Amino acid sequence: MICPFCGHVDTKVVDSRDTNDGKAIRRRRECEKCQARFSTYEEMEIMKLTVVKRDGTRQEYDKRKIIAGFHKALEKRPLSEDRILKAVGDIEYEIQSRENNEIKSKEIGKLVLKKLRDLDQVAYLRFASVYKSFKNMESFKKEMESLQIEKT
Repeated sequence: MICPFCGHVDTKVVDSRDTNDGKAIRRRRECEKCQARFSTYEEMEIMKLTVVKRDGTRQEYDKRKIIAGFHKALEKRPLSEDRILKAVGDIEYEIQSRENNEIKSKEIGKLVLKKLRDLDQVAYLRFASVYKSFKNMESFKKEMESLQIEKT
């Protein structure tokens, strides 16, 4: 690992810890030359995955799109970046466990909805309103009522 401060190529690992429920490793490193410390993260790389869009087109899986969806839904909501990244990691873990190299975008959307439902109801409704294409206020109201029923 190259030191981000001085560019030296020799660094040593001073500490390692599991993060994201064991799905990633955080390593604390120290440069052999300047003694600066920095952290690196290792996480499972999702297999070569193709996403099948609604119109039938295919594109390579991109984690950044899920993260962007979370950020839009959670805008101005009290949820830390760590919790967002953990949620995305959980979704990726579930996708990976399916052991299939193709997934429909609709399935990814369902996984995101499920995770948002557990994290933040407002964010869930924001995402659902786009994902489920609510046609009117009545559709939105029904979704809100289903959330209230589940919480009781």
